[in-house]
Amino acid sequence: MAPNTRVKTLKKKVAVDSHSLPAPAVEWAEGTANRAPAQDQVFTFDVAIVGLGYVGLPTALAINASGRRVLGLDVSERRLTVIREQQADLLDSDKERLKTALLDPSFMLTSDLSLLAHAAAVVVCVPTPVDEYLVPDLGILRAACASVVEYAVPGQLLMLTSTTYVGTTRDLLAMPLAAKGLIPGRDVFVAFSPERINPGVDSFSHEDVPRVVGGITAACGEAAERLLSASTKRVHVVPSADAAEMTKLVENTFRAVNIALANEFAQICHELDMEVMDVIDAAATKPYGFMPFTPGPGVGGHCIPCDPHYLLWQLRKARITAPVIEQAMIGIAGRPHQVVEKARRILSDRNHGLAGAKVMVLGVAYKPDVEDLRESPALEIIAELIADGAEVAYSDPWCLTAPDGRGGTLISNPAPQLWEADLVILHTRHTDMDLDWLAGAPAVLDTTYRLPKADNTIRL
Repeated sequence: MAPNTRVKTLKKKVAVDSHSLPAPAVEWAEGTANRAPAQDQVFTFDVAIVGLGYVGLPTALAINASGRRVLGLDVSERRLTVIREQQADLLDSDKERLKTALLDPSFMLTSDLSLLAHAAAVVVCVPTPVDEYLVPDLGILRAACASVVEYAVPGQLLMLTSTTYVGTTRDLLAMPLAAKGLIPGRDVFVAFSPERINPGVDSFSHEDVPRVVGGITAACGEAAERLLSASTKRVHVVPSADAAEMTKLVENTFRAVNIALANEFAQICHELDMEVMDVIDAAATKPYGFMPFTPGPGVGGHCIPCDPHYLLWQLRKARITAPVIEQAMIGIAGRPHQVVEKARRILSDRNHGLAGAKVMVLGVAYKPDVEDLRESPALEIIAELIADGAEVAYSDPWCLTAPDGRGGTLISNPAPQLWEADLVILHTRHTDMDLDWLAGAPAVLDTTYRLPKADNTIRL
């Protein structure tokens, strides 16, 4: 085996156009590892990001801003066009970074998977959803990992960030690489570092959010730590990739359980004739031992509705139960139906059935100030309202179209106050959303628990 080899960092800017690659430069990492002489090669890019969605694109921009040469790769040419035209849904700070990156010759966008072989590090940031039966859908991740393995070369760091089951990094990267003759920790470095992107929220910059990472071997973890340290102020290394994978599952399962608990307290407080937000806001004044979670119409996005199911799916195979988590996810899944039932009761109290009623839904994105509809409770609410005979419209300046649950498409109504709805459901309260007109609406169902008290306003 070859002696330990030191490898240097080079941040030289290189020319890139659509017809040629930039001139090669030496590898990004600086450290020691037992590696064969064949691994001491040069790479054109410091980092390749596979998947340029809500996680991958901000990650690519943060790494590029740190002075690294970045290859942004997505198999969707449509997505690449959206990015090149600066139409991607990003924070204002990331929009500025994108504008700068698109003028930077060391930042390249492509759909050519073969270019992965030219990157010193490859970071996989692809979606990991669940299907309609709440079973993990690993198709996109498997395909991405297969491409990474296919084009892997000695000396690379290969890192997953997509939330998934414990053991994925080993199953989809480490073992296939070893079968190819690239041994993790010797020929290549393999690690997992869960993404920590909060779409639509700029309270913490990419650089300020600590990153957790674990490698297949200690040398793999060290290599991944060096990469992350270039664009993150703090990196916390755990003993294994498995531990890093479990960390992400714990983070989002914790949130799911507490949101389900907040929803239960909302129902309890309603039965005891008190405002749940008065209670939660009061409890939040305690400086220790309590973290406030807010009830709502359900949960959406790429994390909370999906991630705990990866853990539950894995536990079922081992015949292990997790009753607290299971009941929390059942409660969350049933929340949109509770919204519809509440709407039915409100209309009934006003001598109007749900069938034939005009219902306006305000905000359909899964959270404020994003154009992300993934797993949004609003979609299930709209579909059930329509199935029950209601005439449904919605208004959302961030989401101009939305599915109606029957294979059709609804278009956002820019003037919801003129639609003369029998009931308005406030689902997502975007910043700067005009809600003054709700004072004149016949009835308002507030699923955000933040509207002022009014005679026509009912909390979920």
